[in-house]
Amino acid sequence: MNVNRVKLYDADPKVLTAFANTGVEFIISVGNENLQTMATSPGAARQWVAQHVQPFIPATRITGIIVGNEVLGNNDTAMAASLVPAMQAVYDALAALGLSGRVTVSSAHSVNVLASSFPPSSGAFQEGVAQYVRPLLDFHSKTGSPFLINAYPFFAYKGSPASVSLPYVLFQPNAGVRDGGLVYDNMLYAQIDAVYAAMKAMGHTDIGVRVSETGWPSKGDEDEVGATAQNAAAYNGNLMQRIAMGQGTPLKPSVPIDVFVFALFNENMKPGPASERNYGLFYPNGSPVYAINAGTAGSGDGGGSSVGRFDPYSSQSMFSAASRLVAVRRRLSSLTML
Repeated sequence: MNVNRVKLYDADPKVLTAFANTGVEFIISVGNENLQTMATSPGAARQWVAQHVQPFIPATRITGIIVGNEVLGNNDTAMAASLVPAMQAVYDALAALGLSGRVTVSSAHSVNVLASSFPPSSGAFQEGVAQYVRPLLDFHSKTGSPFLINAYPFFAYKGSPASVSLPYVLFQPNAGVRDGGLVYDNMLYAQIDAVYAAMKAMGHTDIGVRVSETGWPSKGDEDEVGATAQNAAAYNGNLMQRIAMGQGTPLKPSVPIDVFVFALFNENMKPGPASERNYGLFYPNGSPVYAINAGTAGSGDGGGSSVGRFDPYSSQSMFSAASRLVAVRRRLSSLTML
């Protein structure tokens, strides 16, 4: 497998050390539990960077830090108020070491921070998070970092299978949805452009949007309509083909979408609905959950034979070849990667 980029939900030193001098690009994360401390004590951010970033660069290509995950919209005002100060503290710590030009700082948000997302041109942030989004967008504009969203069309289909078109959410042929002069043939692109519209409504057209999580579960509870291996293979495979083509969204056709696919492995100890434990492309033993046609440039048909057996002890990500596709790995309580 051709591994080129990985997103971690932590900053595991074993992983970062193992991938030294490989050229693999890493995005690492600061947990929500650290935000308030970093926001009030810049020294805590400097210590985190000194421990989790500085020792591994340049041998390991750390190119981004995600500070917090889905902080906004959870009714935790103290944490929401800490987000931008914590991001600034991490950025300042990188700048003090001369690393701010090499490592970007961002945060990942649920697509539910939008109050409106359809049609995409009506995209707008929830009124309750607007006071936190404004300084966040100013930070992104100043530092040149992207706005990250966790977007799952599966949830829209699961919530209303009678009114949401399955081909539309799976990137399969469909009539599409018109928004003014633009036509959307899939929900993910519509969600991305809704974020662009929401940022424009707040005066920013200078910030890129990346999808920090998306995926489809291969199994679910009885009431989780659409959670099947067939649909998961279709969603991820069709998405990979789109990315391999260098596609942009209807609003930003010249900007290739940048997507992290969740998740690499099934998470057998994760609580919640059955779907939460079945987003993985692979089982913990390394065998694929389903055959997938990635369609990456120069990779042949990308079917089950090209996926082959995946060794979790020698790699941490899906292949991406010429595309900008990457995969994410959540740290599991039941599985040690390296």
